[in-house]
Amino acid sequence: MAFKAGRWRNVMLICVIAPFFTSFILRTIAWRQILADGGPVMWGFNHAHLTWLLPDGRITETWIAVVAGLTYNFLPFMVLPIYASLERADPRVIEAGGDLYANGFTTFRTVTLPMSMPGVLAGTLLTFIPAAGDYVNADLLGSDRSTKMVGNVIESQFFKVPGGFPTAAALSFTLMALILLLVFFYVRRFGTEDLV
Repeated sequence: MAFKAGRWRNVMLICVIAPFFTSFILRTIAWRQILADGGPVMWGFNHAHLTWLLPDGRITETWIAVVAGLTYNFLPFMVLPIYASLERADPRVIEAGGDLYANGFTTFRTVTLPMSMPGVLAGTLLTFIPAAGDYVNADLLGSDRSTKMVGNVIESQFFKVPGGFPTAAALSFTLMALILLLVFFYVRRFGTEDLV
């Protein structure tokens, strides 16, 4: 998108941003309908005779549905920082890699990836922090048996267990402290002290 989109760049950006015009919950419920047993994805699996690849022969109420929902809901948080980072990059530097007889993978590894690292770091933080406490995707797309995330455990302690407020508060604080430690380590490790 940053290098090859040309006049389609704005259309592609709108396609990335468009899901944000809808509520997070509505997007997740829409995924439940898309991945349902009578939905278009299962229709494709049935007609391709690939249902044996799926756990229990279905997609909803499995970890696959939860991962699909998380990916769909948080992908723009990763794409936009990387796009912003690469848009500022000088394309002549990448062309120089090709002029110096580097193949496509070597050019990507030694030129493009280092230039996009600020966007990768920002995108990782923007996706990891909300995804760590997310419970909506696992609640709507998964099941109590097969898919449980930390957010679901906190939510069940808070709303479903009588007198579970202290446990929910302790779990929430532990999750927040762990996230802060991991973010601090991540930022220090990759040499981006200016992000803290």
